[in-house]
Amino acid sequence: MNFKVDENLPAECAALLREAGFDADTVGDENLSGADDPTIFERCQVEGRVLITLDLDFSNVFAYPPASHLGVIVLRTRSQDKVVVLASLHRLIPVLKANMPSGQLWIVERDRIRVRQ
Repeated sequence: MNFKVDENLPAECAALLREAGFDADTVGDENLSGADDPTIFERCQVEGRVLITLDLDFSNVFAYPPASHLGVIVLRTRSQDKVVVLASLHRLIPVLKANMPSGQLWIVERDRIRVRQ
């Protein structure tokens, strides 16, 4: 599974995903920092990547219908502190090894994952 880590997440998220055996790059790796959401979304589709972000705009199923993409994962953490975000992603990795978010929107909260298809 291939991932793109949005610029609102620590770069260490990509490293954590790579350590778990996934292919991951960041928005910054491709000089897309500051790009608008549709540009980021399109790049993910072209590259065959699931987007991981804190940006709630990507949870809009009217703008980004789940069946139209390879997957979007929105982390809903109690704070955007690096330690909290990395812990959230660390808890998510075993789920990613067992399930693919293809054609789905995952809203990852502290104690559950809401899935929209």
